Amino acid sequence: MEEVLDIASKIVNNNIVKSVIVIIIALIIYKVLSSILLKSEKKNKSRKFGHKDKTYIRLIRNFLKYAVAIITLLVVLQINGIDVSSMIAGVGVLSIIVGFIVQDAFKDIIRGIDIISDNYFSVGNVVKYGDIEGKVIMVGLKTTKIEDIRTLNVVSIANRNIEQVEVVSNEILIRIPMPYEVKLDKAEKAIDNILDEFGKDERIDDCEYSGVDNFASSSIEYLLKVRCKPVEKLQVRRDCLRTILVVLNKHKIEIPYQQIDIHTK
Repeated sequence: MEEVLDIASKIVNNNIVKSVIVIIIALIIYKVLSSILLKSEKKNKSRKFGHKDKTYIRLIRNFLKYAVAIITLLVVLQINGIDVSSMIAGVGVLSIIVGFIVQDAFKDIIRGIDIISDNYFSVGNVVKYGDIEGKVIMVGLKTTKIEDIRTLNVVSIANRNIEQVEVVSNEILIRIPMPYEVKLDKAEKAIDNILDEFGKDERIDDCEYSGVDNFASSSIEYLLKVRCKPVEKLQVRRDCLRTILVVLNKHKIEIPYQQIDIHTK
């Protein structure tokens, strides 16, 4: 019996075993805290749970992952004979963190916090990054993930590039070209019918006629403003253009095209 206890004591006192135990405990703590955050998010889905609240929860989960990893590493180093306390006293906690994270990654973390605190955008917003327009599905400490609304591909953006990201508005500007030969009253009557058809679309929150927008080379352009959810803008725009074609055809108004007049002597 004494031999068994002696072996058990050696195993417990073994640094490798201690390190494994610490890692397992850290994983359990992370899983428990992470599941609490997930339950909190799911619980609030039935309530008016804003995009910003979702973003905060997901950011906390990402921060939790890095915090648990760093603390676990420090504990394991201490177990294996490395004096972590002297390291902290000598170079400071910030220097240790910077040592684990490269400079660009550290910038990403700072900008990730700025995204939330300064309300650049939130989970659920539609943003534009270069030629990509997509819905924000995750804001992390280092990256933001968006789902391209055209291809449904998921794109990761480094948070340090936040200045290049634009939040897409809920407004669509549609210019309707009509020939100069079409009188203003006839054109605006057709536009009234177009707006009536737009109003039947449940996806459209609001629409209005803004007036004459431009005198082009072969047409007068009339401006319409349509408002809908940003994530639905592409398809709503396509459907609006189809409606315009149908209504103009009923009013016997042709959409002009570029023409070149040639004069000969």
